[in-house]
Amino acid sequence: MIFYLIVANFVMFISFLFKLNKLPPEIPLFYSKASGDSQIADWWLIFLIPALMNFLYYLNSYIYKKFFLGNEFVENIIYYFKLFLISSFTFIFIKILFLVT
Repeated sequence: MIFYLIVANFVMFISFLFKLNKLPPEIPLFYSKASGDSQIADWWLIFLIPALMNFLYYLNSYIYKKFFLGNEFVENIIYYFKLFLISSFTFIFIKILFLVT
């Protein structure tokens, strides 16, 4: 599973480097806020997405090892949640990059 995390981080980094010269100084990042200026953030804040993805991945691993070690049902749930987490955060990161450039 760590392989998927490394690949997702690599894909996000490469796509960022590919679009770096076309990035505007501010990007719409906070879609949960009301439309307008409250959604706008500096371009470097897009790295909150991979940072949050990595944090949640390791938090799930820690919770499983601390409380549910050996429980196959919880292990399968956490495995598929991690897979969903990696794919959705990578998709959101790339979608935002391609929308603003």
